[in-house]
Amino acid sequence: MASGIGLMALMAAAFAVCETSPALARARVAVEEAAVRKTATGVEIRLTDGVLRLDPWSDNIVRVRFSKSPAWTGNYNPAVIAQPGKVDWTLETGADKVTLRTPTLQVVVDRASGELQVLDAKGQRVTRARPSDTDAGPSVQRFELDSQEAIYGLGQHQAGQLDYRGSSVLLQQINTDVAVPMAVSSRGYGVLWNNPATTRVDVASPQYAHSLRFASEAGGGVDYHLIVGPEIDQVIAGYRGLTGQAPLMARWTWGLWQSKERYETQAETLSIVQRYRQMGVPFDAVVQDWQYWAPGGWGSHQFDAKRFPDPAGLVKAVHDLNAHIIISVWPRFDLTTANHDELRKAGALFEPAYPNVYPAGEGRWYDAWSPKGREIYWNQIMRNLGRYDFDGWWLDGSEAELGGKPGQMAALTTAAGPGAETFNSYPLLHTSAVHDGMRRDMPGKRAFILTRSAYAGQQRNAAITWSGDVNGDWHTFAKQIPAALNFSASGIPYWSADIGGFFGGDPQDPAYAELFTRWYQFGVFNPMFRVHGTGKGKALWDFKPETQARLIAYDKLRYRLLPYIYSTAWEVTQRSGTMMRPLVMDFRSDPNALRLADQYMFGRALMVSPVVQPGADLRTIYLPKGDWYDFWTGAKLTGGKVLAVKADIDTIPVHVPAGTILPLGPVVSYADQPSQEPLEIRIYPGRDGRFELYDDAGDGRAYEKGERATTLLTWNDAARTLRLSAREGRYPGMKPVQPLKVVCVPTGKVQDVRYAGAETSVALPDCR
Repeated sequence: MASGIGLMALMAAAFAVCETSPALARARVAVEEAAVRKTATGVEIRLTDGVLRLDPWSDNIVRVRFSKSPAWTGNYNPAVIAQPGKVDWTLETGADKVTLRTPTLQVVVDRASGELQVLDAKGQRVTRARPSDTDAGPSVQRFELDSQEAIYGLGQHQAGQLDYRGSSVLLQQINTDVAVPMAVSSRGYGVLWNNPATTRVDVASPQYAHSLRFASEAGGGVDYHLIVGPEIDQVIAGYRGLTGQAPLMARWTWGLWQSKERYETQAETLSIVQRYRQMGVPFDAVVQDWQYWAPGGWGSHQFDAKRFPDPAGLVKAVHDLNAHIIISVWPRFDLTTANHDELRKAGALFEPAYPNVYPAGEGRWYDAWSPKGREIYWNQIMRNLGRYDFDGWWLDGSEAELGGKPGQMAALTTAAGPGAETFNSYPLLHTSAVHDGMRRDMPGKRAFILTRSAYAGQQRNAAITWSGDVNGDWHTFAKQIPAALNFSASGIPYWSADIGGFFGGDPQDPAYAELFTRWYQFGVFNPMFRVHGTGKGKALWDFKPETQARLIAYDKLRYRLLPYIYSTAWEVTQRSGTMMRPLVMDFRSDPNALRLADQYMFGRALMVSPVVQPGADLRTIYLPKGDWYDFWTGAKLTGGKVLAVKADIDTIPVHVPAGTILPLGPVVSYADQPSQEPLEIRIYPGRDGRFELYDDAGDGRAYEKGERATTLLTWNDAARTLRLSAREGRYPGMKPVQPLKVVCVPTGKVQDVRYAGAETSVALPDCR
């Protein structure tokens, strides 16, 4: 076969004379067709400097690959587990351009320059991919940005930015920074960069103005999936379709968690649960942090018998108090442990690659890229800790940390190839070991993982990522909001932070108590509601009475929100939803909303505006166009403008858009506590609305087999009528009759309803 350069030269000669020679015109067509070849999954285009491959995976997703080597097929990519779907696509080959069309997008390739344009079904430009910067390395690509285009995602970073425009972001796993190579544009498309090497992403930075540029330190070529929405929810759904859906976590995981670095003894751990129950304060889970093992036992997964004489008794006592417990496990092993020896014999431990990779006494880290290593790792956990019936696993140091020095994994050889090419994907493989093992060996529980790092696809592993060992100060607190929102925009829906900061202050200090209260208020509207930190304890009783009262009030609010949160979690699982939503997801057409780094939607019903400055009584917020309601007072507000709202120490501003149906439950002591109290169904009139109320047994995997129930609630604003559809599905223990209290928010009028599962209409004629 002729080289790409030879083909282009032949084409140029043919084009010059084809108008006067039918034979040469036919030759021109033959040359064009030789440079473009259909494959089993798409099309291969030979350019002057390499081979471009376009593979439509669905109507709105195209995989793009480019390499100088015709034999190269793609980078190492454990994130994408889907296969190309059946797509009705067509190909047009011309002298200057090659166009691939699906029902919803077009990809147009300039044959001379290699530039790639992506258009929507109407021919409007979505983005343009410029020719690769081949001099900078084989895995480099630039996308052209519009002047007002905002870019989100890329995992979790601590720069305090929501829109990354004007910045350079390093994707490299390290404590407090999480590398997820998924970028989302306010123009309604996403780029899943299929390369787990350390990667620099420039977003209209001074060096690369008007460009989104990915540059990986390793890899054989350019490899990415381009996902076109146009809505951001559609982009996220495309990402989940490629990399896996997020399973539904147990109801108890949405309650209050208490943790500390660290509980020293079995008695201390149990005392936390006992104290919450004695106080009658809602509570669901305690965490046993690290160093429960004896000296030299890191990675043994065994308790120090002097301090924890009866681990099985500890877990049982926690369960008997209607609470749950998870425990910290690391991917690191002291050299004297039997687990270290077992992994080493299997060739699944990293040995020193060069001096100082492993500082003295740092132990060894297991190779999570090794299938055998993952199997052994989980089996060690199960036989040493799983037998005690723990409810989940805290995977600390999941970057892997390697002594806290970023990038050192790149010097090693992994079971999947050079560490430089695989590095950032370690958290995905590590969480896969635990998730897959727990599903197999603990079938009565829904899998649950708390992890310090993440990679693309990790949502499929029932994992919540927390923001790492952050400081407990106002500056750091403010940065957690955009960090969380960009993590969500990366397609991974569940995030958490140490309430009050890991390196926190003194609960008896009024200044720190104020910060903690504000962080706790923010935590109520996070996917995971968890207190943690080093130093002095941060349980409710460690604070002064006036602070305790505020914290208890917000704890109770969290439990009232559980029906809403659990239903939203079902939307995440069933419809690729997102719980913690940057405003671009719901107000993409509003330019004033695109860069707000300190406001977000919690689900689709609650606009949350955390207070991130000390001494505040008021807070400035922006409400997008439309009617809104103050969550606390029910007062109606007109959107499309900036407002100063009440934000004293007792108040986090929360606003509800017109047309919202908001379910609130009773205050219970723990998430699964039975209650005969009615659900409150709040109606916020002004627009039509809908909400799908979800319920199931709360734990176990029977919901996957259909043991669940949904009720669609719809509000007809013109008719002033709430309709409850016939309940779909059932599960063991489901209430035959659910009492409801339907509340019209502006008027405060209440209608009591006994919903037995049949279609029911509730007229609220004065609700306006």
